[in-house]
Amino acid sequence: MAEAPPPDVRRVYQNHHLDSTRWDDFKPRRGDIIVSTSYKAGTTLTQTIVLNLLFPDGPPGTLGELSPWLDARMGPIEEVLGALEAQTHRRCIKTHLALDGLRLLDEARYVMVGRDPRDVFMSLVNHYSNHTPEFFPMLNDQPGLVGDPFPPYGGDIHEFWSSWISRGWFAWESDGWPYWSHLHHARTWWEARHRPNVRLIHYADLRRDLEGEMRALAAWLGIEVPEDRWPAVVHACRFETVKANPEKLLGEQPNMIWKGGAQTFINQGTNGRWQGVLTEAELAQYAKAMQSLPPACAKWLESGGPYD
Repeated sequence: MAEAPPPDVRRVYQNHHLDSTRWDDFKPRRGDIIVSTSYKAGTTLTQTIVLNLLFPDGPPGTLGELSPWLDARMGPIEEVLGALEAQTHRRCIKTHLALDGLRLLDEARYVMVGRDPRDVFMSLVNHYSNHTPEFFPMLNDQPGLVGDPFPPYGGDIHEFWSSWISRGWFAWESDGWPYWSHLHHARTWWEARHRPNVRLIHYADLRRDLEGEMRALAAWLGIEVPEDRWPAVVHACRFETVKANPEKLLGEQPNMIWKGGAQTFINQGTNGRWQGVLTEAELAQYAKAMQSLPPACAKWLESGGPYD
């Protein structure tokens, strides 16, 4: 049975991966940067961008060390919070929670990253299908599991699509199984897009104009990067740079989770791979699912660009 959420949080997210109650004892600091995606929408890229903006001479550690995923239920929360408390620099924290599972803290700045759901799905297939056999008991045998265990990939991309686009893990969701909803996540952040401490960015825009998006994000976050460092900072965040040496960014942990380790996790970084894979019937399912979003939100989620 999930605990009742705090008064300013509408829902509790607890399953095989998530535990939103791990935020309950988080002590914010003014200037904290919180990066949110559902999954496979540019989380790692955006964390990499923020850390390189904060440390233009190079981040002094791996992504997991500097920018932990706070609501991941793996590992003692006391250790994660203790490590964050020990950081003396401006902090960057990762979450995969929809906004209805988070406190919207005045002290923090929130960066939500969107991506076309079809591209998210194709990236998720690589992510899900390449888990090592050891990962599933590592995840499911963690104490405190709420709900069913995380099932292994079934091997058929079309069966996976059918479940992912039409079935939610949580009762208030209608897509995302066996993870959580990409569409609900987008809708909750879209509703908060005009708040002064919330900024929506899009994976497609990051791929189209990385430097322009980085400069705009730095200005919004109030981070000043010396002009002579900008070429190196942008280079460090390019997909090709990260793909050439992903262990430098991610460390050794991916070796336990994915076949092929960090090279598998940092896969292709491209959009449009669903074309020629998803059938006409499956694209009709997609169109129906997108009707759950406000039209402007659906349009932005598909293609990015400015939003009102």
